[in-house]
Amino acid sequence: MATPGVGAACLAPSAAAAPRRRAADPARACSARPRLSLVRRRCVAELSREGPASPPLRSPAQQLAPPVVPGFLAPAPQAPPTLPDAGVGDLGPELMLEGIVEDSVDRTVIVASEQDSEIIDAKEQFPAKVTRSIVFVTGEAAPYAKSGGLGDVCGSLPIALAARGHRVMVVMPRYLNGSSDKNYAKAFYTGKHIKIPCFGGSHEVTFFHEYRDSVDWVFVDHPSYHRPGSLYGDNFGAFGDNQFRYTLLCYAACEAPLILELGGYIYGQNCMFVVNDWHASLVPVLLASKYRPYGVYRDSRSTLVIHNLAHQGVEPANTYPDLGLPPEWYGALEWVFPEWARRHALDKGEAVNFLKGAVVTADRIVTVSQGYSWEVTTAEGGQGLNELLSSRKSVLNGIVNGIDINDWNPTTDKCLPYHYSVDDLSGKAKCKAELQKELGLPVREDVPLIGFIGRLDYQKGIDLIKMAIPDLMREDIQFVMLGSGDPIFEGWMRSTESSYKEKFRGWVGFSVPVSHRITAGCDILLMPSRFEPCGLNQLYAMQYGTIPVVHATGGLRDTVETFNPFGKKGEEGTGWAFSPLTVDKMLWALRTATSTYREHKPSWEGLMKRGMSKDHTWDHAAEQYEQIFEWAFVDQPYVM
Repeated sequence: MATPGVGAACLAPSAAAAPRRRAADPARACSARPRLSLVRRRCVAELSREGPASPPLRSPAQQLAPPVVPGFLAPAPQAPPTLPDAGVGDLGPELMLEGIVEDSVDRTVIVASEQDSEIIDAKEQFPAKVTRSIVFVTGEAAPYAKSGGLGDVCGSLPIALAARGHRVMVVMPRYLNGSSDKNYAKAFYTGKHIKIPCFGGSHEVTFFHEYRDSVDWVFVDHPSYHRPGSLYGDNFGAFGDNQFRYTLLCYAACEAPLILELGGYIYGQNCMFVVNDWHASLVPVLLASKYRPYGVYRDSRSTLVIHNLAHQGVEPANTYPDLGLPPEWYGALEWVFPEWARRHALDKGEAVNFLKGAVVTADRIVTVSQGYSWEVTTAEGGQGLNELLSSRKSVLNGIVNGIDINDWNPTTDKCLPYHYSVDDLSGKAKCKAELQKELGLPVREDVPLIGFIGRLDYQKGIDLIKMAIPDLMREDIQFVMLGSGDPIFEGWMRSTESSYKEKFRGWVGFSVPVSHRITAGCDILLMPSRFEPCGLNQLYAMQYGTIPVVHATGGLRDTVETFNPFGKKGEEGTGWAFSPLTVDKMLWALRTATSTYREHKPSWEGLMKRGMSKDHTWDHAAEQYEQIFEWAFVDQPYVM
């Protein structure tokens, strides 16, 4: 008879049941016995490969049964099921329980393969202290899927934490749109699938897994992730079912640590969930409403990372029943638009807000810079959540993102024609000359070359650049822009290039190699963003000895120190941060920078070297995240 699998959905808790057992510590288990894995009747270590013949099974009394982990289910039955003495495989009649249902298993046995023994030997030779089990939940992560800075962070921070000894899993959708299919070529099917009760039905998702850079990359697969276009929309706008797509992601992320045996062991309940932006914001709500009431994940914590508060996952209030949450939890997601933002006089403005749900249920909240952690508590930068975030200021922190020095390093960058370092800057002048040749600009070392890289939209301050260009073009400078976005600004870039052929170049679109060459070849990088939660381009610029001129907001203010030739210890600063955001202030900062470039070469070289000497690595950011995690585990869960 088919029996339910051992995992999150197989047993419900009961007051008469035995005390909860935590998942075995992987490091301790590896040193004490061969690594064990659950397999089906075919006795293979993984469904994607055939393992060596398994050794004879030990007696049932000697078998190590995996921990029974209750999931979020309906209230416990009066007679709780128990594991029989015969072993894991004979669990008795199939349990008829509501909630997430894991795929049935005909018979479960325990084997230890020869390959496992080899891995154990390696672990003994190179012992690693696993300090925490960390589960990242995100809508994107490089190199698999990326649309912006969120993908960079979730593609790099987990690797940095894993390198510091943590066990790290990243859960994200398996996007298949034709061009991205090859990114998942090395991910294998885990053999696990679950059914999620939401949106008026039971929706089945499956799990794929790739182990890379000491991180478990878990991909949630569902037909809603298989469509042409970008990650979140197409030429006609955002996908209409994004709420459904990321509800599935959040449910699957809560189940993954309980049912996926990655490397032979589940992650278990003692996890730190790191939820990123609105796409993953339902996770803390699920932990509080559908797991902890039944004794599951009581030892877990959650940290909300806000990359951009402007995107909150707001949908009509009548979609709340589709989420599968208890009715009494509506207040956690309840959102009411102010009158001026409503469509008509009869519109009550009622909605559900995913990000708000995480703000009121997560144990800790992190923004991607110290400055942004303050801005989100103000009426100007809080996007309507400023009062809620202010009420949680005691657990609100800011950590500046890092950069991947394997990709962004002027000494090894494969996109550059010449390499250079803080000790030998000669290659940068050669990169500038090559960039001028590539763009068809006059090759002049004495002319300051100003660059801009980013989206062409209102947030990035393109309108200010547009107003300033006539004044800038009267001066002896060169200007290059790379980006795409608003068609009006794209057309303006093309027309400006035709008007100032000797001074201006506009590259409509985006190219990673070109962005590297512009970052290395320019003398100045301009970033007049209206708001910038962190910003990465200014970090890339300083790493490459290019001087940033930025609007003093968010992460730009935190990372760019305005040049001061009369500091206490001599010259100080790594660029120019101007405020307020006006054309006159931006022109003043640019003219100060260009005059310093022409007339004070030693000072300019000092600016370059100070920027290149800064520690912008992810290891530095990972150390700060560890402190946040420690604080979260000191306190009880914010919502039990």
